[in-house]
Amino acid sequence: MSRSQLPLNALRAFEAAARHASFTHAAEELHVTQAAVSHQVKALEEKLGVALFVRRPRGLEITSEGEALLPDLRDAFDRMTNALERVGRKANSGTLNVSLVTTFALGWLVPRLHRFQAKHPEIEVRMTTSQKRVDFAREDVDCAIRFTVQPEPDLHATRLFSDVLTPLCGKRYRDKLKTLDDLKRVPFIDMTHDPEWAIWLRAVGLGDFKPKRVLTFDSTMIAVEAAMEGAGVAVGPPQLFREELAEGRLFQPFEQIVDSGKAWWFVCPPASVSRPKTKAFEEWLIEELAAPQARTVRPALATTGRR
Repeated sequence: MSRSQLPLNALRAFEAAARHASFTHAAEELHVTQAAVSHQVKALEEKLGVALFVRRPRGLEITSEGEALLPDLRDAFDRMTNALERVGRKANSGTLNVSLVTTFALGWLVPRLHRFQAKHPEIEVRMTTSQKRVDFAREDVDCAIRFTVQPEPDLHATRLFSDVLTPLCGKRYRDKLKTLDDLKRVPFIDMTHDPEWAIWLRAVGLGDFKPKRVLTFDSTMIAVEAAMEGAGVAVGPPQLFREELAEGRLFQPFEQIVDSGKAWWFVCPPASVSRPKTKAFEEWLIEELAAPQARTVRPALATTGRR
């Protein structure tokens, strides 16, 4: 008998019926009717020209011919099952290359990454920090976390959470900021390419405000670090600095929290969405954000869009 002629459905029905000594229980396992299992076994018996079971009122009794067939058949099914599991594990393992910005990496992902590694020990995560657009066709990157208004339309994109802004400072300026008017007497720390203080000031009704002095950086993480060291007052997303705020190294002097108009997104090429390691990472991100301890964004008291 050639491989193309193998009656796989009938062989599965026989193996399950032999294991349970019952057509009914075999049908439950295979999610078919009892009549379908009985029909498949009868067709196999006719094809082989032998009886594989003796039908009894209280169940099935396997014949010597059935006993002779069963061990090799069971071994074949076990081998196929193991092969499929092995291939599945291999497809879901290996290195997951993630591109993301430093602020998100240190402020949100790294403190939680141990939970992903515990859930998926077969996946090695390799992170590369960059603010540039990822060229998935040329770069060895599986997926990326990007901070933008809207990702490129040719990418699969999942919105993780909105970005919000509020002033943040270290101990040096904590007691000097009691009212918004006190901002006139402190130096600002802002972003080089996307000034964020203007967004917050405009939203709280201080659009014409001119700061005493401005120190700029191209990284929110560095800007907030400078604020903690007393270089001035930064503006940034408090949800990415929960640990520093909880430890008393960083302070939020005002209640006003403003939507920056941007969001954090998980992006990857459409062809990568179904790859097990990429899918596992995206699903884990969504699970983390849905968990109670992940809901770090306070309700916005004022909102604005970034232009």
